Amino acid sequence: MKTLIRIISIIIFSVCLLSCNEELVDQAQTGILKGKVVKRGTNEPIANVKIFTAPTTQTVFSGTDGSFEIANMPVGNYSVKAELSGYLTNFQAVNVQNQNQVVTVVFEMDDDESLNSPPTTPVLLSPVDNAVNQPLSVELTWNATDPDTADVLKYSLTIKNNLDTNVIQVNDLTAKHYSLSNLKFGVSYFWQVSVSDGIHQPVLSSISKFTTNTVPSNRYHYVQKQNGNLVIISSDATGNNFQFTNSSYNSWRPRKNNNAGLIAFLRTEGGSAHLYTANPDGSNLFKVTSVPVAGFNNFEMDFSWSTNGQELIYSNFNKLYKINKDGSGLTLIYTTPDGSMISECDWSYDGSKIALKTNDFSGYNVKIYIVDMVGSVVKTILTGVAGAAGGLNFSVDGQLLLYTKDVSAYQDGSGNYRQLDSRIFIYNLATNATTDISTESDKPLGTNDLDPRFSPNNAQVIFMNTSNDNVSQKNVMTIDLSSSMTDLIRTALFSNAEMPDYE
Repeated sequence: MKTLIRIISIIIFSVCLLSCNEELVDQAQTGILKGKVVKRGTNEPIANVKIFTAPTTQTVFSGTDGSFEIANMPVGNYSVKAELSGYLTNFQAVNVQNQNQVVTVVFEMDDDESLNSPPTTPVLLSPVDNAVNQPLSVELTWNATDPDTADVLKYSLTIKNNLDTNVIQVNDLTAKHYSLSNLKFGVSYFWQVSVSDGIHQPVLSSISKFTTNTVPSNRYHYVQKQNGNLVIISSDATGNNFQFTNSSYNSWRPRKNNNAGLIAFLRTEGGSAHLYTANPDGSNLFKVTSVPVAGFNNFEMDFSWSTNGQELIYSNFNKLYKINKDGSGLTLIYTTPDGSMISECDWSYDGSKIALKTNDFSGYNVKIYIVDMVGSVVKTILTGVAGAAGGLNFSVDGQLLLYTKDVSAYQDGSGNYRQLDSRIFIYNLATNATTDISTESDKPLGTNDLDPRFSPNNAQVIFMNTSNDNVSQKNVMTIDLSSSMTDLIRTALFSNAEMPDYE
């Protein structure tokens, strides 16, 4: 009996021992947790993030690349926690099911906005609110700060106006200023700045207003070369000016007409020169011609307004046309009898006669003469002389005519149309007398006087002077006239300027 009891005890012990071994085998099964911590939205790795589990296994920290690993995690269900000051704590559920199983997780962590302050409200500094008489280019400046010095502030700028529905929107500015150009005269602009630190909602400034200058009654216009193109500048007598035409185009030979309230000029389009008009502020650009302005050299061509500002005359090779300012009513009014090209024309103030300059395809064999409105020649001023000439302009009373002539009689065979000693002459139609006002005003040797125009009161002549080397700077000057037409005074008016107009 004792032997039987001993045998039964041994069997029970063995069974219990085997059962315990199975539990130990189950408890020994482990897996691996691998992961990475990044910033939400940018996926930038975040280092030194504390990673720990519940139930507790071990605590690790993410490396510089944001990665971490917990080895030997017993099979089971876990809540894994990622924690770092400045970020919201993140949780992930993890289930390790099998021996040596690798489980991967990614923690995307958000900034803890409760630990970060938003930027201050931007303060608009200049122009000050309700500023008036502002130029057409202004520097907008503002200020904003952030208590968290590590935050990178970015600004957005919104600009509206009281003229149209156009909105200027500039984003992602890092500087606290912005240059605003190409504004319009007499317009009120409204601007607002928002600032963002990339964490909080953008903070808006108040809205500020400024108003630009009204359209100036500039009497002077001239041409200046910028970035390889000719542009027209509008100016007053003191040099306050603005750019009248866009530098993306070649625009030249400005002619203002006060009765029309417009400025006409030449502009290239598709290789041809056409007449355009625009308001004195450069707005409402309008192409007048369909038949182009054409001759031996586009930049030597000139045209003329009627006094009432309703019509213009211009030439196309050997033909002279009249056209209404709205582009209608194109009429052929004169054709040269010998086929020579008309390069310049000027219409007298009373509308009774037109001065013409004709030449051959090289710009020479010049003839300057006056025709009436039926095309009859009433006066010949220059013919049969060698060299270049031009610059026609009637005085207000129609009794005097300005023109230029290269007295050196030089004729450039290379096509550069270079002049060596161009002078300004005033021809008296009543007496046929000619006065060399360049000589009377001591024109410097080696220079040319070109593009002359009478002042509105005939007391001055405005013109361009430059070296005869064809590459030096061009400057606009004036000559004060006198009754004796002797000892005349010339004065510099604008530098780096040509083709002046004075109305």
